[in-house]
Amino acid sequence: MGNKDILDEEREEDIAELVSNIDWKRKLTSRKFWLAVCAFVTLILVACGKTTEEAKQVAAIIMAGAAVVAYIIGEGLTDAAHIGEGEEHVYEEDEE
Repeated sequence: MGNKDILDEEREEDIAELVSNIDWKRKLTSRKFWLAVCAFVTLILVACGKTTEEAKQVAAIIMAGAAVVAYIIGEGLTDAAHIGEGEEHVYEEDEE
């Protein structure tokens, strides 16, 4: 194996470690992240010759999807945080 192959493998491992260390819950609920994604996509659309109206529609769809994703993750985290708090629920079968 040559030096280039070793460097490529090390680089792939570094990238894999970096990606695995990303806090995806926090990232997907971040308004800044979604605004950055939205800006990137809309600018690419305009650069590819799409109209600003089309770019606005795509931006609206991205932000609407982001709101749904953030809400679902936020509610899931809230529900997970409340498990085990308060009264315990005991379910008993009715004896007949």
